[in-house]
Amino acid sequence: MNQPVTLMVARRVAAGQYDAFLVWLREGEALATGYPGYLGSGVLTPPPGDNLVQIIFRFACPQTLDEWEHSDTRRLWLERGQGLFEAPQARRAQGMDDWSGAGLQPPPRWKQSIAVWLAFFPISLLFNAAFGDYLAHLPLLPRILLSTLILTPVMVCVFIPLITRALKGWLHNASSRANGWRGSAR
Repeated sequence: MNQPVTLMVARRVAAGQYDAFLVWLREGEALATGYPGYLGSGVLTPPPGDNLVQIIFRFACPQTLDEWEHSDTRRLWLERGQGLFEAPQARRAQGMDDWSGAGLQPPPRWKQSIAVWLAFFPISLLFNAAFGDYLAHLPLLPRILLSTLILTPVMVCVFIPLITRALKGWLHNASSRANGWRGSAR
């Protein structure tokens, strides 16, 4: 099963080209909007005194992103942007890779599994201790449906990011500390 994939590109805007760069960037977003598998994009503008713009493109699956990255439409758009920015850096993230942190390789799946379990077990235990009596009268399917509907967003938005930050040193030990910027930015 394919998961959505995010391409994060950081571009340093050339001196005196900021306004032209933004026009060019919006053109690229408009071109991507009509492309199959495109789910959205965003731009993180730099703080005053900085020129590093971060661009995020989200696609339905790695294949649709690859098709966009290798399309003539994108190639021509990038050619029109020559001189507006310095060499870009790009990083792809998919699924739990997003929790790894910028610039880090995703940890091995077995470490991700342990991290998720360490977050999920105590929260699930607390949830069942607090609400188990209220849910006990429900048949199994609605009981599990209700608990997962409540716990999944709490886990994804709060506890998994917390546990991955807390375990960052272990998740990204010396053998997995490599520069995570990869992929085609051109």
